[in-house]
Amino acid sequence: MAAAPALKHWRTTLERVEKFVSPLYFTDCNLRGRLFGDSCPVAELSSFLTPERLPYQEAVQQDFRPAQVGDSFGPTWWTCWFRVELTIPEAWVGQEVHLRWESDGEGLVWRDGEPVQGLTKEGEKTSYILTDKLGEKDPRSLTLYVEVACNGLLGAGKGSMIAAPDPEKMFQVSRAELAVFHRDVYKLLVDLELLLGIAKGLGEDNQRSFQALYTANQMVNVCDPAQPETFPVAQALASKFFGQRWGESQHTIHAMGHCHIDTAWLWPFKETVRKCARSWVTVVQLMEQNPEFIFACSQAQQLEWVRSHYPGLHARLQEFACRGQFVPVGGTWVEMDGNLPSGESMVRQFLQGQNFFRQEFGKMCSEFWLPDTFGYSAQLPQIMRSCGIKRFLTQKLSWNLVNSFPVLKTVAKNRDKGRTNHSAFLFGFGDGGGGPTQTMVDRLKRLCNTDGLPRVQLSSPERLFSALEGHSGQLCTWVGELFLELHNGTYTTHAQIKKGNRECERILHDVELLSSLALARSTQFLYPAALLQDLWRLLLLNQFHDVVTGSCIQLVAEEAMCHYEDIRSHGNTLLSAAAAALCAGEPGPEGLLIVNTLPWKRTEVLALPRPGGAHCLALVTVPGMGYAPAPTPTSLQPLPPQQPVFVVQETDGSVTLDNGIIRVRLDPTGRLTSLVLVASGREAIAEGAVGNQFVLFDDVPLYWDAWDVMDYHLETRKPVLGQAGTLAVGTEGGVRGSAWFLLQISPNSRLSQEVVLDVGCPYVRFHTEVHWHEAHKFLKVEFPARVRSPQATYEVQFGHLQRPTHYNTSWDWARFEVWAHRWMDLSEHGFGLALLNDCKYGASVRGNVLSLSLLRAPKSPDATVDMGRHEFTYALMPHKGSFQDAGVIPAAYSLNFPLLALPAPGPAPAAAWSAFSVSSPAVVLETVKQAETSPQGRTLLLRLYEAHGSHSDCWLHTSLPVQEAVLCDLLERRDPTGPLLLRDNRLKLTFAPFQVQSLLLLLQPPPN
Repeated sequence: MAAAPALKHWRTTLERVEKFVSPLYFTDCNLRGRLFGDSCPVAELSSFLTPERLPYQEAVQQDFRPAQVGDSFGPTWWTCWFRVELTIPEAWVGQEVHLRWESDGEGLVWRDGEPVQGLTKEGEKTSYILTDKLGEKDPRSLTLYVEVACNGLLGAGKGSMIAAPDPEKMFQVSRAELAVFHRDVYKLLVDLELLLGIAKGLGEDNQRSFQALYTANQMVNVCDPAQPETFPVAQALASKFFGQRWGESQHTIHAMGHCHIDTAWLWPFKETVRKCARSWVTVVQLMEQNPEFIFACSQAQQLEWVRSHYPGLHARLQEFACRGQFVPVGGTWVEMDGNLPSGESMVRQFLQGQNFFRQEFGKMCSEFWLPDTFGYSAQLPQIMRSCGIKRFLTQKLSWNLVNSFPVLKTVAKNRDKGRTNHSAFLFGFGDGGGGPTQTMVDRLKRLCNTDGLPRVQLSSPERLFSALEGHSGQLCTWVGELFLELHNGTYTTHAQIKKGNRECERILHDVELLSSLALARSTQFLYPAALLQDLWRLLLLNQFHDVVTGSCIQLVAEEAMCHYEDIRSHGNTLLSAAAAALCAGEPGPEGLLIVNTLPWKRTEVLALPRPGGAHCLALVTVPGMGYAPAPTPTSLQPLPPQQPVFVVQETDGSVTLDNGIIRVRLDPTGRLTSLVLVASGREAIAEGAVGNQFVLFDDVPLYWDAWDVMDYHLETRKPVLGQAGTLAVGTEGGVRGSAWFLLQISPNSRLSQEVVLDVGCPYVRFHTEVHWHEAHKFLKVEFPARVRSPQATYEVQFGHLQRPTHYNTSWDWARFEVWAHRWMDLSEHGFGLALLNDCKYGASVRGNVLSLSLLRAPKSPDATVDMGRHEFTYALMPHKGSFQDAGVIPAAYSLNFPLLALPAPGPAPAAAWSAFSVSSPAVVLETVKQAETSPQGRTLLLRLYEAHGSHSDCWLHTSLPVQEAVLCDLLERRDPTGPLLLRDNRLKLTFAPFQVQSLLLLLQPPPN
């Protein structure tokens, strides 16, 4: 019973202190209301409005018209420039003077032609310090410009943060005045708020909590806000409290200034350029005023934007980088998604990012920085290490919906207690930018070493990781992917963006290969290095974790699609130029070159263009990474001993396709009733079940609409049933057979599909067109397999991994929707079924059912996402033995990298030619490009990886004139062991499971 009075006193005193610092309390005790003293309006305010984002020099030449506080301007995404004429009263000499500016749009102050301060009401930056002490001889009249974006810190959502932007929203400036700032009141307020926070945070059972509360109570007693002479006594009480020290054993928090700016999200790319300026110019001010303050900044793309648009600011950042206060981190072009980009794309993120940081700031990054990405591939550690990075920081796994993930976060949630005594604390407004404030810095300084609290130091990534590495032997290790148990709808949302990503990864791969071959074979060809870098940077930009994932507004998606179109357009032009150089002749009407950009020989059916716009089907054979002449019209028959495709439609409307390798039977509605591996007679479809079954789910997440799909959606499964009689024969057989059907998904959405089987092909393809007009629905296609296994295999970057097909544990259950790249496979001993795709990423295998996620229909932050027409292809491949031995991996590559039929200048070469081949099927030659630093452009970079998960020796053979070969890392730095032994144009290479290796090949000079 004795505790009751103390508890009552606790609450009463907390209330008293809260009122003392509250803006709602009466004037005599209102500290916040006394931060500013005398004030006066600005002398003159004028503005002009523009839909463009104009540079400063152009903006200040516009026609400014009189304006006043309270005027409306807009709409969303426009810009209002204000010219602010100031006259500081003479009576304010010796005092600190601020421009107070409050607006519901993001602002940037310009002074003497340079950006000097970001102004964001949501980011608690509503004043600009004109002078910290007005001198008698200082000019008291000046002109500033304030650039106000018609959007808030987190976009312009209507009703909620992630709602689609309100295009008609209008904005206001609610305050524009000069005011005297009372620094002593500010310091007192910081102390009181900290004491109040400590009292609340430590709780009523903590002795130190009562001491904090008692100190605050004493300050209230001795301080009269109306009498500044009482402030020093109150401040001395606070200093005594904060000056009481802990012992050396206390946990140390490394506080680092940071400003996570989403490269695009609820605002377009171009607005991010200005967000960077608004945020970092404020950081410059903080670094100037606080020499111990360190700011960590990621994403080379954002720094490149600042370099291009704000060269003066970029120079200041370089200056503070030399001082060690501005620290570039991350090493990547953008903070990319950790799941969807290909392995080569991830390499290019580091290659472009690290090269930029080295060129602009004199050093490369030593830590990978992805605080907000939606999961992390198991291949990232290998890629990081080969790019000079051994450290990694994220906080996103603390968002896990099911399982708490063992990562460092705060002292209370630190899962490594006893193993290490250091953790990171990133402070600053983020996502929409803004960054740290002076108040944040002041609070952290005050808490540097106070009894009862963890030790806090303004620190740097280097100090943090060095401290952690001192205890590295005691830390826990996590093997495999870091799977985020949230946001797994992002594997499917915005199908067109994901298709563009996959297509453009292929295009750039093909362009680099053909350009490399042209470089090796033609003395006149110039490798398009600069243009390829620009195109790669566009693709890498789109791989930002809120773009390729589809969790962005419509305006961003439209910009992303324009980037993809630029890559396609320029890529096709570059492909034609490389083909012309390979053939080295003048254009001719009949020349056609069939190009294989994969490293193994392929025999496939190809539709060849003919005069008049017609096409004909031909079976062609092309060697690995080489070309062959197109067959003539007289040689278009199947090559023996391959069996042609037979197509039979039964009287009940079902259709059977058979090419001697697999036999496919479709029911009258297009569903797959049988898939037989002919040689063994093994059936792949589960007994009593049907494959190619489209299913609809209700898809209503708890909050993050475009991001999440919840496990409860599985309870709403509704098969989409077709109408018998819609199945018809398409191509009647020979080199190709097909059947097609229509399917009404709902009253608003429909689907058409052609099921295709080619001669000699081990898989059946499903070419699909969907007209999709739904709301909060999820479309998938399912294939129940006659296979039993507790694990399914999914392709990831440079390899594959297994995930459970059961829900035994919460960790298994959380993986009800996962991601894959070009294939997934369910196998038991001796037999399996693989599902391939050309542009999808969401997938799952539950029990024996392989499911590919096709389309979603979220309504925020983009109400139009996925609405409209879609085209995609998936394929089904039954196989004997393991998927490795059966060739699932090259089959998936072939589906994604079709043979190219390119116009050849003049008569096409008479003979086939191959540049590279690899002796082991376990090793994939992924990339061939010109080296980044290549004297006279005569050095090629080759990237290979082991794809089966095995130790493997292989021979790499080339027909190019190679003078020297040397291993290198992913940043193309030569291995110090020296050149490799080159024998008869062959190199022997040794791989560990999933190992990635890179080679530099110096080509012999061309003959004179």
